[in-house]
Amino acid sequence: MKIISDFAWPVVTGLLAAAVAVLLLPYLSSTNVINQLPPDEITIVNAPIPELVSSYAPAVRHAAPSVVNIYTRKKLVQQRHPILNDPFFRRFFNNRNVPQQQRMESSLGSGVIVSHDGFILTNHHVIDGADEIITLLYDGREAKATIVGTDPETDLAVLKIDLGKLTPTTVRDTTPVQVGDIVLAIGNPFGVGQSVSQGIISATGRKDLGLTIFENFIQTDAAINPGNSGGALVDVYGNLVGINSAILNETASVGIGFAIPADTAIHVLEDIIKNGRVIRGWLGVEAQQLAPEVATQLELEPPTALIITTVHPASPAFSGGLKPGDVVTHINSERIGTGSSGMNLIAQLNPGDPIQLDIIRHDSRLTISAIAGTRPQVN
Repeated sequence: MKIISDFAWPVVTGLLAAAVAVLLLPYLSSTNVINQLPPDEITIVNAPIPELVSSYAPAVRHAAPSVVNIYTRKKLVQQRHPILNDPFFRRFFNNRNVPQQQRMESSLGSGVIVSHDGFILTNHHVIDGADEIITLLYDGREAKATIVGTDPETDLAVLKIDLGKLTPTTVRDTTPVQVGDIVLAIGNPFGVGQSVSQGIISATGRKDLGLTIFENFIQTDAAINPGNSGGALVDVYGNLVGINSAILNETASVGIGFAIPADTAIHVLEDIIKNGRVIRGWLGVEAQQLAPEVATQLELEPPTALIITTVHPASPAFSGGLKPGDVVTHINSERIGTGSSGMNLIAQLNPGDPIQLDIIRHDSRLTISAIAGTRPQVN
């Protein structure tokens, strides 16, 4: 028994010591240890309290009255059958010319009221060639619309209706949208009536899609279907951030839709109301992306540059001395990488503004000065 008691006491003592250590461990590992750290190594972060949004109804109530459904009608002339040109068959019509037949084709889209006096933004492709345009308002009223002007190069158009008590959209301030922002698409998909879909901003500044001449699209996964074109893309407060314009696949919604930024749309609107069309700067060249191997030889870092392929006669570029084969690296000190980015830089200028181009000609680096002209109108 004594042998057992001699071994038992150290074991019992050890167990008691372990128990005390376990009880004190939280204090040793937090308060005591933290207090021993230098102040500059202590970072205390309060856990953010997420703002719970259970409904976007307030945003929809704010934005929906500004969105209209657009219905267009277009007269299509059907060519008469060639057999009716035969003299034998024309005898049955007493040799009279048989008139060409006409039929009406209908299409649909959406638009956004932007002023109390009835100006509406929509897509150019929604009303292109239309003989009649009818708008259906959120409150059930209908009104014929007239075309104030269009801008095919951005796929935008401005309409006008003569009605009172209109609710114009509110445009988001200068705070840019960011990837991950929640947005709502409001429009008239498939002609079923005004509908709302929700998603996020998937990307910004999408270019080189081949949809328009000047591209700077907002990409979203909010469902955009045929009929949504020209409708509103709004933030969670109901403020306009874009004009819905296109989807990647018109046969099905695949979560990739594109909208024209609101600031671009408002600029086009103001130009069309003031001038009847959009006034853009023009240089008068055609250019293409410089091949990567050539850029490497010229010791250019990406984004690379453009090579001039054509200089139009009597253009600002011609007057400034630009030549085919010149490699343009900067426009007004801003590096360029693609044809669309260079064209956008020039188009943003006003006619008469100076243009400075940094170029490489053969083995020499030069600076060419020109004065922006007026970009010819595209119908």
